[in-house]
Amino acid sequence: MKLVILESPYAGDVPENINYTRLCLRDSLMRGEAPIASHLLYTQSGVLNDDDPSERQRGIDAGLAWRVHAWASVVYYDRGISSGMVYGIRAAVKQGIWIEPRSLFGASIPQEFEDVMNDVRAAR
Repeated sequence: MKLVILESPYAGDVPENINYTRLCLRDSLMRGEAPIASHLLYTQSGVLNDDDPSERQRGIDAGLAWRVHAWASVVYYDRGISSGMVYGIRAAVKQGIWIEPRSLFGASIPQEFEDVMNDVRAAR
């Protein structure tokens, strides 16, 4: 199984974003991958408080620490690209990790994803 970091939104409409991420996890698993969705793991009650900026950053960094083992960062964009996702995309590109955009519902790759990728490429 390929190890992947799963990127999807968490903040905003948290209940809907949690449901969406669960669908993304299933999609990734059905592709034969072993995904980690740290934003679901570390935001559980009693773990980290996503509303506390320092705890939020700690969770993001902990999840991205796995990237040294990851084959890819898979970016599910149906619900948009959040600031946390942008951070993860940038970190993956800097580490030379493959970025794979994905849609569960056949949506076109959003311009905001293209913008982030272009910004990262230009910064090299």
